[in-house]
Amino acid sequence: MQPDDIIKAVKKEGEVIKGEETKDKQYSSENTYPDPAAANEAFARSKQKLLDINAWSDLPGITSAFVLHDHQGQPKPACLPEPGDFIFIDLPGPLPENWVRITAVHSGEKEAEVVVQPSYNPKSREGAARGETEHFFSSEATSTFRVRLDGNTVSAWEIGRNERINNQGTEAGNRSVINTLVAEGGWAFFQRMQWKKLTEYLVHLQD
Repeated sequence: MQPDDIIKAVKKEGEVIKGEETKDKQYSSENTYPDPAAANEAFARSKQKLLDINAWSDLPGITSAFVLHDHQGQPKPACLPEPGDFIFIDLPGPLPENWVRITAVHSGEKEAEVVVQPSYNPKSREGAARGETEHFFSSEATSTFRVRLDGNTVSAWEIGRNERINNQGTEAGNRSVINTLVAEGGWAFFQRMQWKKLTEYLVHLQD
């Protein structure tokens, strides 16, 4: 890396920490099967795993807990998620709550995905009224969880876009400091492990 590139990278990271810049990240896994029948069967299981969001909590080792909630913020049993539903994400350790809202769900013959964005806490009317986002990323960020069948290969992705630290203005509420510490500290280390573990689970490299 050239000196100018290093300076640009350091400057960008400084802007990220201040909540003035965004990051894009992507994690993926794939698994190739011996014939179309096996691949189709595996993809059907991948879609089932993708849409059973509550089961993401059962991954082995240290992991976040994921709990699907309905439009009113009530826990929802394992079933098809719908746009407008919420997901409560409980990170390991004594950290504040994090919520995302499902903005899109697609389930097709060769591809399925769930798209979410950081959200207000549906159980807190006051926070929602103030426009607070109960997440360490701001509401413009998106995460797309996708599985796809291509030939005999099943692939899975977590695609993070516009990941801006939620540490500015009303949206951050009283969480600006902890959001910065989580996004640039604990989550920055844990993110790859969490999403890589999930994508491997979705293509059956681990159960």
